[in-house]
Amino acid sequence: MRALRINHVSIAASDLEESTRFYEKVFAMERIPTPTFAAPVQWLRVGDMQLHLFLDDGPAPQRHHLGITVDDFDAAYQAVKAYTSDTWGWRLVELPSGQVQLYFRDPSDNLIELNSDASTIDRARYPELRRIEDSIPQREESKGATLYLYAGE
Repeated sequence: MRALRINHVSIAASDLEESTRFYEKVFAMERIPTPTFAAPVQWLRVGDMQLHLFLDDGPAPQRHHLGITVDDFDAAYQAVKAYTSDTWGWRLVELPSGQVQLYFRDPSDNLIELNSDASTIDRARYPELRRIEDSIPQREESKGATLYLYAGE
């Protein structure tokens, strides 16, 4: 037996409707039919996967995060910037292998990471973009680490 893929991720929402609207508006995720559980839950379609939001007013883990690949980094950056505040955190880094990662916190304080290919962005538009190797020394094999894995890799 082997795992085939991850089909969904579940994260807590302190306000289920606010979090659902955030993911619908900012990332165009689609609200889909959801079973009734003992506690309120909302399922959202993300491509061929799902994000499950569940009502929980406990504190969000500080380092656990959800990574989302976007098709238009600039549009996602602008949407997130318009919908979030700096108090939720904001960090934009480039990995040695050429992907950018935008870290921020959603309305329930979950850490979210947006991913895109650095070669597709205009660096002049993102003055806060920092190469990770400028602050953390990287090993030679780190250059081969990539966020995007494809079947057979």
